[in-house]
Amino acid sequence: MTLRVLVVDDEETVREELIEALADSGYEATGAIDGQEALESALEQSFDVCITDINMPRMNGLELVRRLGETSPETLSMIVTAQGDLKTAVEALRVGAADYVLKPLIFEDILAKVARLSEHRRLVMENRNLRQSIHENTRTRANQMIGDSASMVELHRMIAKVAPTRSNVLILGESGTGKELIARAIHESSDRSKAPLVPINCAAIPETLLESELFGHVKGAFTGADSNKEGLLKTAGEGTIFLDELGDMPLTVQAKLLRAIENREIQPVGSVRRIPIHARIIAATNMDLPEKIAAEEFREDLYYRMAVVEIRVPPLRERREDIPALVRHFVEKYRLEVGRPCAGVSGDAMRLLMGYSWKGNIRELENTIERAMILFEGECIEPCDLPEVVRGAKPMDESDSLDLAEATSRFESQHIHKVLDACEGDKRQAARIMGISLSSLYRKLDHATSRR
Repeated sequence: MTLRVLVVDDEETVREELIEALADSGYEATGAIDGQEALESALEQSFDVCITDINMPRMNGLELVRRLGETSPETLSMIVTAQGDLKTAVEALRVGAADYVLKPLIFEDILAKVARLSEHRRLVMENRNLRQSIHENTRTRANQMIGDSASMVELHRMIAKVAPTRSNVLILGESGTGKELIARAIHESSDRSKAPLVPINCAAIPETLLESELFGHVKGAFTGADSNKEGLLKTAGEGTIFLDELGDMPLTVQAKLLRAIENREIQPVGSVRRIPIHARIIAATNMDLPEKIAAEEFREDLYYRMAVVEIRVPPLRERREDIPALVRHFVEKYRLEVGRPCAGVSGDAMRLLMGYSWKGNIRELENTIERAMILFEGECIEPCDLPEVVRGAKPMDESDSLDLAEATSRFESQHIHKVLDACEGDKRQAARIMGISLSSLYRKLDHATSRR
């Protein structure tokens, strides 16, 4: 499908030359003289990319980018700004621009950026389609897996691959990253979705009770066992059992779980009878299991049985670009719960949210927004409505003191390493996604290394 590009500039010569260059490169390009005309065009037809100047009559470029984000969120915007105007570039990115280009215009640079935005849009759409297929016909918290960052695209792709299989899955990630949501998404996208997903927190139950919860017990097996109890591994039936905080499971219970996995049967406490089980096992932990194995606190054989497939959930600080979408989601959620109108989050507050480290990850972010929705008194959430620890964070536009070239270089280096991480270090694939040659990628990596 041909990429459709909207070029917005009140200077006819610049506008027409750029349209011609885009057309020569195979894009379908349309022009508009200012933001108002561009917005009207975007309401009549969809555009993949919008390239806009800043200073124009009727509606400037910043307002256009903001309005497009509301009326045409799938359109990626690129603003054109003067050399050295860092504040305008930062403001454009804050209101929703995907990229910017500096004057004087070099068409080769613009075409390279358009190609990169095209690939980014393809990944976003692929991610959206994957998410839709994963959550189709389900009504669960799993639909809170929000974000279009490269790491989330890869996470959705991994879920889609793993879900149809019968393999055990080990989900790794810090507290608050949404590991249970991943487990639910895997379960609900599998052929087990009509059977139950049975969660159990291994850290919240004492050792003596954990064994009984998992494997069951017979009447009289221990003091207080007044009747037979079915274990959760049996209760899950043909569904899925989710073992949260697996790293906290006592060694004695680990040994019994290993036998259950290997033999596909359990033995209730106090019984000699063996009961077949059919549930899939998904486990999660925030611990370094190889480190616990070295300390003889976790069984190596159980680790390998559980880690047939490992899924790492990235912490929020590694996907800060997803924070605005998460914030919007939580604002809407708690707006309905508290029954108060809220216009969202101010620019200053969003910069603080973007700059904070979020050690508690998504859970901490949600709690912060819930608190702010209760306390705010104006039209939107302001910095004063945020906890003191968040207000102490460095805002995202802290680089005002940098010149534009240095800020651009830092941003480029961070972006390259994010793409490389998403491609698992495959430089050839990363270069293709970013729309640059392999030699250019090596040169940029060398430059980034020399700056450290």
